[in-house]
Amino acid sequence: MSKTIVLASNNAGKVKEFNALLGTLGYTLRAQGEFDVPEAEEPYATFVENALTKARHAARLTGLPALADDSGICAAALGGAPGVLSARYAGEPKSDARNNRKLVADLAAQADRSAYYYCVLVFVRHADDPQPVIADGRWDGVVIAEARGDGGFGYDPHFWLPQHGKTAAELSADEKNRHSHRAQALRALAEKLDNKPSGRPE
Repeated sequence: MSKTIVLASNNAGKVKEFNALLGTLGYTLRAQGEFDVPEAEEPYATFVENALTKARHAARLTGLPALADDSGICAAALGGAPGVLSARYAGEPKSDARNNRKLVADLAAQADRSAYYYCVLVFVRHADDPQPVIADGRWDGVVIAEARGDGGFGYDPHFWLPQHGKTAAELSADEKNRHSHRAQALRALAEKLDNKPSGRPE
């Protein structure tokens, strides 16, 4: 199996995190933008369907194995929103600042501000892989009104982690890569990849 994997994302923050977490396993991750792969549509209501669509799209256009994630923040008081709409919660164009303002405003009158980051990873050896490898991770926290920290991306400055006494944006890269929803999903994925059948003859 090729050790080069196309990451079905053009998000610089994700590319950095994935390289830090998967590079140690012997894989070389290259962003789909390096291959001029446009972003896939994400029309589905579930994380796993969107991730699978993105992985197959990147694999089909590059001829390489592909890894995609679909992730977001889910607030209990909002019925799981923003959920799959996290990246565009405040509409187009995508804006972390506007998304955060909307989430904080939507939770302002709520007593329950608990939320969790959720990540689904899908790995395909080729576009028509009949047995994609799927792994997920969840990171629990609380949405706070005032932003804290300048690390991370997305909702990290407002995602308070009681067990750490910090927001996700205040964690070091090493701390985040040990504890995040993406880190949990990647560890689960790595275990599964060790046992993945070949899928089809090379």
